[in-house]
Amino acid sequence: MFTINLKLKIAAIIIGIFGGFTLVFTAGFWYGFPFILIGIGFLVSYILLGTVQSAAQLLEKVKFVEAEERLKWTLNPNWLYVTNRAFYFIMKGSIAANLNRPDEAEGYFEKAKDLKLPSDNERALVYLQLANIKANQGKWPQAKAYFHQIKKFNVSEGMLKDQIKQFEKALNQSGNAVHLRSGQAMQPGGKRRRPKMR
Repeated sequence: MFTINLKLKIAAIIIGIFGGFTLVFTAGFWYGFPFILIGIGFLVSYILLGTVQSAAQLLEKVKFVEAEERLKWTLNPNWLYVTNRAFYFIMKGSIAANLNRPDEAEGYFEKAKDLKLPSDNERALVYLQLANIKANQGKWPQAKAYFHQIKKFNVSEGMLKDQIKQFEKALNQSGNAVHLRSGQAMQPGGKRRRPKMR
């Protein structure tokens, strides 16, 4: 998918709007109007789409800190188009989970869960992340409750299917968790790659 560099987009907004108004006052309305229109178009795009797509590209390269910094350039997540808002919270949750901030990750995934996600793959991913957080905390009943929801989704992404199978295997073995040290029982499936962000 075609993306515009974040700095170029911001430059286009500034040049378009301020340059356009400068032309309006110095050369006439119709000279500046096209630039103003272009600047406003980029501004609306920036407000509704944020920096989700460019942050997703950084996440694909496992650059968690850089992706987190890029998401900070989103003006306000509540202004994002609803699908992008959901992906914003999924990425924030994924970053927090990978940087060992489980409580923060859980909060973001809970927000994503309640938003309109584009497919069952994304819904299953969110519930799997929540189940994994609870399992890592040794809270197997809550993990099972989240996992039960995953069974309702029609998952088509191959890698995600494998992750679900691995987690199900860990859940089936969780009855023996009390006989293990907590550190041994809290890594269902080990480190797993996430499906590619859309």
